[in-house]
Amino acid sequence: MASTQQWVAGARPRTLPMAVAPVVIGSSAAASMAAFDPGIALLAALVALALQVGVNYANDYSDGVRGTDDDRVGPMRLTGSGAAEPGQVKAAAFGCFGIAGMAGVLIVLLSGHWWMLIVGAVSVLAAWWYTGGSKPYGYMGLGEVMVFVFFGLVATLGTTYAMADQLSQGTWLGAISHGLIASALLMANNVRDIPTDRAAGKITLAVRLGERSARLSYVGMILGAVALPLLMLHISPWFLLSLASVVFCLGPSRIMLSAHHRGPALIRVLQLTGILSLVFAATYSVALLLS
Repeated sequence: MASTQQWVAGARPRTLPMAVAPVVIGSSAAASMAAFDPGIALLAALVALALQVGVNYANDYSDGVRGTDDDRVGPMRLTGSGAAEPGQVKAAAFGCFGIAGMAGVLIVLLSGHWWMLIVGAVSVLAAWWYTGGSKPYGYMGLGEVMVFVFFGLVATLGTTYAMADQLSQGTWLGAISHGLIASALLMANNVRDIPTDRAAGKITLAVRLGERSARLSYVGMILGAVALPLLMLHISPWFLLSLASVVFCLGPSRIMLSAHHRGPALIRVLQLTGILSLVFAATYSVALLLS
């Protein structure tokens, strides 16, 4: 039996800020339209967190049974390491999806937007098919695209619309920016795993681009994300606050641009990118509220 500490490690806590940040941005956008609902905000956070942990466990299970994690340089994997039975990890993944589904139903009941049930169902399917199923899109280089869509656009825009029944320019820009940061985190993870993924037949976008281009794309995504709010300066100068996030781009960019940092040395980038996502969400949200 895996220990509690191993299950927590398998949930990959470094990725959890990516679930919280878009809900913060979406809630702040709704608040800027005088439509903030604390109940919906908490439920949206629960949906996002449960989906994030669920996709982490699902990825652990699917990669483990495929043998992709047999030679792992990243964080501990429950299935690949043999710490937990594959069926247990799969059950944990679907348990998280169930929690997300129940929280999502409550959001629908509170907001009255029944079509969101379809969005929720598609989100769960996307979480499973990342590395699960017969043709996982994560093995075809589409992981970053789907992360951008679901942990950028869907999470942010869905949170705002559930409260305000409308979307603003600021909501869209925040969603795009956070989607880029979330995609960058996955890119950093996949750069670390290029050698083992290539050997296992997992053709991620990092494998397709090659190590140097993948590292440069990471830097481009995070810098682009913190620069995009400058497009809102015609509305309010408060959006200059987002530039404070640039400071938090320096550390992970320096690591990614150094070819000497490989394998486990890149794990630090995941933590720093998670911090960046929270800082960006905070500064951008303050700008939304003050504008």
